[in-house]
Amino acid sequence: MSADANIKPANDRLPDNAAGIMAVVVGPSGAGKDTLMNLAARHFAGRPDVHFVRRVITREGDAGNEDHRSVSEADFDAMEQTGAFAVSWEAHGLKYGIPADVTDELARGNLVIANGSRSVLHRFQAAFPRLKIINVTARREVLAERLMARGRESREDVLKRLDRSSLTVEGSYDVTDIDNSGTLGDAERAIISALDVLIGK
Repeated sequence: MSADANIKPANDRLPDNAAGIMAVVVGPSGAGKDTLMNLAARHFAGRPDVHFVRRVITREGDAGNEDHRSVSEADFDAMEQTGAFAVSWEAHGLKYGIPADVTDELARGNLVIANGSRSVLHRFQAAFPRLKIINVTARREVLAERLMARGRESREDVLKRLDRSSLTVEGSYDVTDIDNSGTLGDAERAIISALDVLIGK
């Protein structure tokens, strides 16, 4: 079976009256975005009107804290050429794709939640007329502590990375900010509440 056999090609942009909402969760490294998305997915498990996107990524299947579909770069490129993604992008040496079949969920009026990137929100905006951004952040000192605890970067590299990054979403988007500087339970309740608001809108 080919790599893209179970992903259908993307159609043109959804009509502006499409009922469903695409919620894109973004945030800097160390903010806990993946953890909060996993907790939210567990909370909404079994809800037919809530769909969490399983991204296609050119990294090993057991890498990171995200349930994703792992493919080679060659397979990803072939899928992209055949229109298998609603949105795709490249960052930090990896390629990411949102499968085109999310449009089916949106056409049914469902809430679709995807792990995204602030740098490509314009692509999501071009693809999805009803778009909500959930920006997971934390105080800089909290981010620095979490990033250094990973042991992948020196303190100097972490601080340089934070100096280069912004904690806000720039542009004309509908944004809800969630501060994950405190307890995980507080942030979990915040993201679930933000998604609850979107259900049935």
